[in-house]
Amino acid sequence: MTMRYITLSFRDCATAYGLPEEALQELADLGWLRLQPQPAAEPLIEDEAEHLARIARLHHELHLPPEGIDLILNMRQRMLQLQYELRRQTARATQLEAWVRRHPSTDVD
Repeated sequence: MTMRYITLSFRDCATAYGLPEEALQELADLGWLRLQPQPAAEPLIEDEAEHLARIARLHHELHLPPEGIDLILNMRQRMLQLQYELRRQTARATQLEAWVRRHPSTDVD
């Protein structure tokens, strides 16, 4: 899946996604919005379009304040980490089962 990054000013992002500039600043302070690393006259948001749309949906559909969005995004990030770890451990268990089948026990009583 290709990530599509966009760069917007706080004002443009507020207009495009219908989010208050104050909420955007608070989400940036919480670390949920990536800011462009080069200093500019005004800070620029440089983030994935899908991520910004997700934040907008949480704000508009669930009427969540920035603190609630922070909580939801933290839980989502943790869920994604757990799903990755589950896939990894399942693959390891499958490899171990295949190895055990190929190498039957040689213990003779």
